[in-house]
Amino acid sequence: MGSDGISNFIGGVWQADAAGEIKPVRSPIDGSAIGTISWSSRQAAVEAIAAARQAQPEWRKVSIWDRARAMRRTGEAIAARRAELAALLTLEQGKPYAEAFFEVGKSVDGFNLAADLVKYLEGDTIPTEDPSKRVMTFYRPRGVYAVVTPWNFPVNIPVEYIAPGLAAGNTIVWTPAPTTSLVAVALMRAIEEADLPPGVINLVTGAGAVVGDEIVSNPGTDAVGFTGSAATGKQISVRTAGKPQLMELGGNGPVVILDDADLDRAVAATASGCFVNAGQVCSSSERILVHRNIHDAFAERLAAAARAVVLGDPRKDEVTMGPLNNAGVAAKVASHVTDALERGATAVTGGKAAADYPSPLYFEPTVLTGVSRDALINTEETFGPVAPLLIIDSDEEAFEIAADNRYGLVSSVFTQDIDRAFRYIEEMPTGIVNINDTSNYWELHIPFGGMSGKDSGTGRVGGRHALAAMCDLKTATFSVK
Repeated sequence: MGSDGISNFIGGVWQADAAGEIKPVRSPIDGSAIGTISWSSRQAAVEAIAAARQAQPEWRKVSIWDRARAMRRTGEAIAARRAELAALLTLEQGKPYAEAFFEVGKSVDGFNLAADLVKYLEGDTIPTEDPSKRVMTFYRPRGVYAVVTPWNFPVNIPVEYIAPGLAAGNTIVWTPAPTTSLVAVALMRAIEEADLPPGVINLVTGAGAVVGDEIVSNPGTDAVGFTGSAATGKQISVRTAGKPQLMELGGNGPVVILDDADLDRAVAATASGCFVNAGQVCSSSERILVHRNIHDAFAERLAAAARAVVLGDPRKDEVTMGPLNNAGVAAKVASHVTDALERGATAVTGGKAAADYPSPLYFEPTVLTGVSRDALINTEETFGPVAPLLIIDSDEEAFEIAADNRYGLVSSVFTQDIDRAFRYIEEMPTGIVNINDTSNYWELHIPFGGMSGKDSGTGRVGGRHALAAMCDLKTATFSVK
């Protein structure tokens, strides 16, 4: 499982990269070495692209029903390794085992969903002005897909691209985040058991600036799928040279708690949105706009929910939140909290890295009040277990603060007024608006993505929307006598 550094799967063969390095992988739980991966060279990525390029013409010709059966086999292979994958996911990423087990289950569902939906990826017949013409449209695979995936959901997010991409007839070259490459290797070994043709899916591990850059920029790939930060997404957009892009990037809410909200429901949902996966979710409840009339009561209850979080070794059943995944995100969370405090915020609970833990990546579940609009935690994506509260006095102020942000992914609104709810649905500048639920609510078949003019991505992952996005829509015209 990467213990020997052989972590590239190219053309159906596991191999090391003679031109690359072998590097250790350390668990965020305690800093211990848990395996090694190949820190591959661009040449390894080039070889993977060539393998995918060679396999694509034949894979495209496989019938949709047979590709669907292959996706079912893949789901079954992952399901058979669910406990093993979940344990490694917890060890390498740092999320509690229950969350990891759930994530692996969702990846099984993702392959089954692609198997179902690809059979109904139907085109149209189009009426024409010319009576002698007949016009039809149909979907064709784009070709070779470059897929680059992050460390926060390193099993399920890859499947959001791999399953619809393969089902549609594309071949894949996949580069995972370096800090969760061991579980990527384990997932690839499960996929291998589904006996897909060699080269249909390829894995190359290493630095994003090297192998990731190569697969997105190389003319041998036809399209790009990426989930990650807005900054990296912009770099990829420049490097893709006009290729189709399916990108799910960062988010920063907001969650809006109005004066008529059901407080019990709002507190429970918001706490979940803040502390699941230690807040390392693009749809996390990262900035919370609370009406002045209920602010103090909401803050008190949310702080109690934060104190109820059990921080510790995520392999233990009683633990509900583990460490942050890596030093970079830990530094950003700490700097955002410090900045907010320096600008006048108050830490009702938490507010700093947790002491006396086996690694420096544990951060206290935190609730901040009095957060200013110019604080970094309001303007940027924090990606940690922090609930920053800003006071609002009206719907108009909520709309103003919501719009004053470069992100536009997911928002949540808590109100018991249906007319008010629909106004927020219309006005919020986010791709998804959840009413009376956590900002993290999503199901695999629902379209997920950001708003135009924002930095939260392009296109939609999820169900038939991802399938369509990973295809070209071809038009055929006929002249008839």
